[in-house]
Amino acid sequence: MSAVATAMFLVAMTGVTLVVRQQRDLDHQPNRHHRYQERFLDYDDHLRFSRLGASGGSEPADLELDPTRQQQHYHYSHGKRDAASVGDPADAAEEEESRARRSLYESASYVPRYTNATGWLRIEDGPAAPTFPGVGSIDHAKRDHVRQMMQHAWSNYKLYAWGKNELRPLSKRGHSNSIFGSFDLGATIVDGLDTLYLMGLHKEFDEGREWVERKFTLENVDAELSVFETNIRFVGGFLTCYAFTGDRLFLEKAREVADKLLPAFQTPTGIPYALVNVHNGVSKNYGWASGGSSILSEFGTLHMEFSYLSDITGDSVYRERVQTIRAVLKDIEKPKGLYPNYLNPKTGKWGQQHMSLGALGDSFYEYLLKAWIQSGQEDWEAREMYDEAMQAIIKHMVRSSPSGLTYVSDMKFDRLEHKMDHLACFAGGLFGLGGTSLNNAYSQQYMEIGEGLTNTCHESYVRTYTRLGPESFRFNDGVEAKALKAQEKYYILRPETFESYFIMWRLTHDQKYRDWGWDAVQALENHCRTPTGYTGLKNVYLTEPVKDDVQQSFFLAETLKYLYLLFSDDSLLPLEDWVFNTEAHPLPVKDRNPLYRPAAGSSSP
Repeated sequence: MSAVATAMFLVAMTGVTLVVRQQRDLDHQPNRHHRYQERFLDYDDHLRFSRLGASGGSEPADLELDPTRQQQHYHYSHGKRDAASVGDPADAAEEEESRARRSLYESASYVPRYTNATGWLRIEDGPAAPTFPGVGSIDHAKRDHVRQMMQHAWSNYKLYAWGKNELRPLSKRGHSNSIFGSFDLGATIVDGLDTLYLMGLHKEFDEGREWVERKFTLENVDAELSVFETNIRFVGGFLTCYAFTGDRLFLEKAREVADKLLPAFQTPTGIPYALVNVHNGVSKNYGWASGGSSILSEFGTLHMEFSYLSDITGDSVYRERVQTIRAVLKDIEKPKGLYPNYLNPKTGKWGQQHMSLGALGDSFYEYLLKAWIQSGQEDWEAREMYDEAMQAIIKHMVRSSPSGLTYVSDMKFDRLEHKMDHLACFAGGLFGLGGTSLNNAYSQQYMEIGEGLTNTCHESYVRTYTRLGPESFRFNDGVEAKALKAQEKYYILRPETFESYFIMWRLTHDQKYRDWGWDAVQALENHCRTPTGYTGLKNVYLTEPVKDDVQQSFFLAETLKYLYLLFSDDSLLPLEDWVFNTEAHPLPVKDRNPLYRPAAGSSSP
């Protein structure tokens, strides 16, 4: 029996939420969606029960089907589809086309488009690593191993969840309970394309591109999507593929998606709402977010993609939208020089006084520095705002534990929580980039903090049984760099610590960062790898942790990309020529990188 369901899929770990209204077979559970809604009446429940868009930590017990029933439901629903498709010419034609594609791309005679393309980013290996670690050299064995991990993740996604957003490797099916719901937007395809390209997996890249050309669209999606997540994964992913190849398909798709997000900016202040229905443009914020506020890490993480999109299309509307956000944030009074995580888009006033370099705040600060780098170091307003914000954070939120571990604490109502999120582990690389990209009075301080934070995040990994880091960790009651609460102990294939390893390796060539990265690779293989993909863990401190059965799209977009780059030479995406968005999609630096590809009459100032 079918029923009309309203399913909420809420993202807690990045402070991002998705609400999707959809028709769904509830397997005789007509009241289930009411229980689901009741779980998310406030932010604490949101944090406790959602899985990074219902795809990470623990899930409400009464909302998760028994594994046996999951499999029964899966086979039953697919059985109905298969039975209904007998004799259906359209379905038969699609199946035949699918077989033809597999035959084409898996053929030894297939010649990837990359082979004969002109104007594409060329991937050329630098010198092999000598018997001792060399500056900028390739560690082929370790890099090839990471490449094989990507092939394993991709091939199983392709086998069990092609076109779906993410893979459930244990269930061998698509993951519909994700931040993009049950709509087949191919999030893993779009997120993973540039990683495939960088690893030289050009057949797989071509097959993903073909899916984008034939299948990707938002025209039939009647859902409220996260402006932030849709921007960093889809707009960012398409923009990188356009920079790599000059293929206008990717430019058109980036613009198509960005245009669907524009209605969210129609507020009295120009600060966008968090959610937009891409079918009718109706937008709103999350009910739990401090009186209907917008979230700093979301509306503050649009600048790189929208500015670049204006430059390569010649349409100023995208840059104008993010410059309005910048103007509001620059002029507003900031308590102690800090940016609270909540801002009301109607009144332009701060919400709850909660500051964080982790969830709800993180990537706003990242984009201040990176917007300056992306502009060819011309956007001095962004650099000045970055330095001012970092100095306030250093003064009020960066602390040292009794044993000397540097950490950055969340602050609520002028009180430090002495807790650091895994999400904040990107900050090691952020401080490192801040210290090396400009020689100023803060450079040495930034590098010292960057090295300290990266070391602390490494400590949070090696103090667990699995040698993978928890979602957050604390520094109080005699505890250092360890999670205390059950809802803090999971690991969902997150990349932030590896991002800092990569950045700090590039900046210092200190061998320890590669050693730490390789230790993490082995931990992923030992605990997260399954025969059918990779999965997160529900408790990193247990000898045999329960797996969460989700292969996140960002595992392919970020985690494996950063690990691959960690073992590559410096000529692969030099930091002087490329800057990574917060989903690890590299964007070219203006006036340095010929692959920036500005449009004639670009809107760039």
